[in-house]
Amino acid sequence: MRVPLSWLREYVDLPATATGRDVQAKLIAAGLEVESVEQLGAGLTGPLVVGRVLSIEELTEFKKPIRFCLVDVGDANGTGEPQEIVCGARNFAVGDKVVVVLPGAELPGGFKISERKTYGRVSRGMICSSGELGMGDDGSGGIIVLPPEHEVGTDAVELLELRDEVLDIAVTPDRGYALSLRGVAREAATAYGLPLRDPALLDVPGPNADGYPVEVADPVGCDRFTARTVVGLNPEARSPIWLQRRLQKAGMRPISLAVDITNYVMLELGQPLHAYDRSLVEGPIGVRRAQPGEKITTLDGVQRVLDPEDLVITDDRGPIGLAGVMGGAHTEIADTVVDAETGQVRGTSDVVVEAAHFDPAAIARTARRHKLSSEASRRFERGVDPLAGAAAAQRTVDLLVLLAGGTAEPGVTQVISPSAPRTVTMRADHPDQVAGVAYGRETVVRRLQEVGCDVYGQDELVVTVPSWRPDLAAPNDLAEEVIRLEGYENLPSRLPRPTSGRGLTERQRLHRRVGRALAGEGYVEALNYPFVGPSALDRLDLPADDPNRRLVTLVNPLSDEEPALRTTLLPGLLGALRRNDGRGSHDLALFETGLVFHPTAEPRRAAALGVDRRPFDEELAGLDAALPDQPRHVAVVLAGAREQAGWWGKGHPADWADAVQAARTVAREAGAELTVEQAQYGPWHPGRCAELFVVIDGVKTSVGHAGELHPRVTKAFGLPARSSAMELDLDLVARAGEGAPVAPRISTFPVATQDVALVVDAHVPAAFVEHALRLGAGELLESIRLFDVFTGEQLGEGKKSLAYALRFRAPDRTLTVEEATAARDAAVASAAEHAGATLRGA
Repeated sequence: MRVPLSWLREYVDLPATATGRDVQAKLIAAGLEVESVEQLGAGLTGPLVVGRVLSIEELTEFKKPIRFCLVDVGDANGTGEPQEIVCGARNFAVGDKVVVVLPGAELPGGFKISERKTYGRVSRGMICSSGELGMGDDGSGGIIVLPPEHEVGTDAVELLELRDEVLDIAVTPDRGYALSLRGVAREAATAYGLPLRDPALLDVPGPNADGYPVEVADPVGCDRFTARTVVGLNPEARSPIWLQRRLQKAGMRPISLAVDITNYVMLELGQPLHAYDRSLVEGPIGVRRAQPGEKITTLDGVQRVLDPEDLVITDDRGPIGLAGVMGGAHTEIADTVVDAETGQVRGTSDVVVEAAHFDPAAIARTARRHKLSSEASRRFERGVDPLAGAAAAQRTVDLLVLLAGGTAEPGVTQVISPSAPRTVTMRADHPDQVAGVAYGRETVVRRLQEVGCDVYGQDELVVTVPSWRPDLAAPNDLAEEVIRLEGYENLPSRLPRPTSGRGLTERQRLHRRVGRALAGEGYVEALNYPFVGPSALDRLDLPADDPNRRLVTLVNPLSDEEPALRTTLLPGLLGALRRNDGRGSHDLALFETGLVFHPTAEPRRAAALGVDRRPFDEELAGLDAALPDQPRHVAVVLAGAREQAGWWGKGHPADWADAVQAARTVAREAGAELTVEQAQYGPWHPGRCAELFVVIDGVKTSVGHAGELHPRVTKAFGLPARSSAMELDLDLVARAGEGAPVAPRISTFPVATQDVALVVDAHVPAAFVEHALRLGAGELLESIRLFDVFTGEQLGEGKKSLAYALRFRAPDRTLTVEEATAARDAAVASAAEHAGATLRGA
C-alpha cells in the first residue's frame, strides 16, 4: 500500500516538521511494515510552468515526425516572448495547455535542460510527459495536456503536486484495514496521540423502496449489498489533476472519471466498489453462485469458465461480474466517443454504484482459481469493514455529482444479513501476563479504545471488537494490540534459565561425534531435502520388493516429482555430487546424517487435534503411534581423487575401500565392531559391494552397505565413473556399541608380532577369515591386519593366500614366546575349523 504523506495529512494533523522518515518510524513502532519512503520530485529544480501552444510547424525532412512549436509561457521566461521548442510528441494541438520546462531546470534523474540546436532549429526548453516528470503512467502515451482553465505561466510543480513523500507499506494478511488511507491514518493518529478525522463519518440516507432492485441469493457469500444510482453525468468530464495525482502516487493509473472515483474511494476507505453502466444492465442485480459451465468475459478481455463455487454478480442475461474480483466487460463504463458527423459526445451518463461485502474465503479461492488477483480481491480476502459500504457508496455519489455534474437519485438499496457485534472476554491483567509487564487496567482499556474497541467491566473485560478488525478474535489478539501500542521496544529482555542437569542426549552426542570424525577425514557435510520420488528409487536399481520402495506419501507435497519422504539418504547425496561435479568440483567426498522414514506395518491416520487446550496423554500417544519409523542414517559418497598427487606421493583415486573405511570410522565412534562381508545389493557394483554387520544382543545384524556404485546407477544419476557410496543405520550401530568410545591406552609392555599365511578357497571373504582368527586368538590379540593377498598356480585352482599380521600384548606382563605362539596356533586352528584354512607351506 502506497500512502502519500500529503494525502495522509488530510485525516491527521501531523506536526508540520514531521517528515516521511519520522512517520515511518512511528508506524513501524506501531507494528506496520513500512518498507521505504519515496521522495517524489527530489531531483526537480528550476522553472516548470504551464504553457499554451501557439503554433506547430511540421518538420518533414527527417526520418521521424518532428514538430517545431511556439509556446506562450507568460513572463516565466523573463521576456514574455513565445518559447521555441522542438518536440516529437503528437498527442497535442494548437491551443492546448501543456507543461513546459525552461532552460536552467533539472528533471528527476539528473536530466539538465538547456538551449540546444537540434533538427536544424534551436530548442529552448522541453514540453514534458508524465514519465519525464516522474509522475508515473497517466495513460496518455505522450506529453501532458492540461485542462484549459489553468493560466499560462502557473507553477506546474505546485499544480501537479510533484513534490511529496510516499510511504510504501507491506500489509500483512491480518491487517487488511491498512490497505486504505483511513486505516493508516488511524494508526498514525494513535502513534502521535492526535485525533482522527474519519472520512467514513458521512451523512448516509437510509434504505428505501426506490433504489435499484437487488436480489442476494447467497447471504453467506454476500452479507451486505448497497446500490446507488447517479444520472446525468457529463461524458466529457475528466478527472481533475488532484484526483489523478493521488491515484498515481498510490500506484494506480487514471482511466476515466467514474472508474477513477471508485478507485479513489477504495484507497480512501478500503471498500472496493464497482460502477456499472446503467444502460447496459438488464433487470435486477443479483448475487449468487455460478452455475456449472457458465462463462464471463472480465474487464481484462479474457473469457473465463466459472466454477460452481464462484460468487458472481448477475442481471437477467447472466453473470456480469466476478464478485469481489473483477467486473464484466458487458457492463463496463463506456469510453467517450465523439460523433464525426454531428460532433456530439457519447459515453456513459447513468451509473449504478455497487458497494458490497463478500466472504473473504470465497473471494480468495475465486482469485486463485482464476489466477486473477486484483486490488479489490486483495482487500476482500484480508477483511473489509462490512459497515463501510454505505459510506463508500455515498462518498462515490458525492464525487460523481461534484466532478461530473450528475444527479443522485433518491433511491437507496441496502440488502443486509442480520449479525451481532463480535465480543471477546478477557481478564484485565491478561496483557500483563503475556508481556511480563504490569500495564494496569487503565492502560489496557485506553489502548483498546484507541483501536476502536468498546470496553466494559472491571477485572473481567468484555470487549466489543470494531467492524474493521476481523483479526481480533481472542484474548491474545487483544493483548497484542496493547503490547504493540505500548511499544515492543519497551518489553524487558530476560535470558531464559535452563533447568540444571539437562544437555544433549547420547543419540545427539553420537550424531555430533560422527559428523566431526567424517569431517576430520576430509568429508564435507551436505544437507538435502528429505523428499524423494519413485523415479529416484528406480535409478538406484532397487528390486521391486525392496523395503525402501515402501514410501510415506505426503498429502500436500512441495513438488509432484518428490511426493514422499525418503527411505534412504543416497538420492539426495548423489544429486549433490552431480551438481558439484557439474560445477567443476571433481574431487568430492560428501556425507550426510539424517532421518529416513519407513511406514509402519499397519499405517494409521493421525487425528486432527484442536488448539484450545493441551492434548491429553492418550491423544499424544495416538499421534506418536501414527508416525512412521524414523531411524537416523549416515551416508557418504565419493568421486575423483581421494588423495591428491604431489611431492609427497602419487596420491590415489577414491574407491570402494574408502567407502568401507568411512563405515569403520562411524562404527569406531559408536564403540561398535563392524564386520564386512561381500554382498550384492541394489545400487552397488556386484563385485565391489560389501554388506556391513554388527552384533546386537548376540545376533549378527545387517546395518548397511558400502562399495562402488553400479555403472547403470552412475549413468542414471549423471555421476563420474567409479563413484563410491556407503550408508549405515546409525541407530542400529549405536545399539551395538558400548557407549562413548574410550581413549586408547599406551601399554608399557612390549608387543609380540606373529605373521600367518593361510590358504583358503577363493570365494571365502577375507573378513570371514579375520573373524575366525579373532575368535581363536582370545583376549591377548591386540590387532589384526591383512597385508597380502596372493593367487597363483602353485596354490592350486580356486585357491588364494591371505597373509595376516597378528599383534599380541598382555596388559599386566611381558608375553613369553610360548604364550604368543600358543595364541597364534589357536587362531590358525579356529580359521581351519570355520573357514577351511590351511597354513601356507604346511
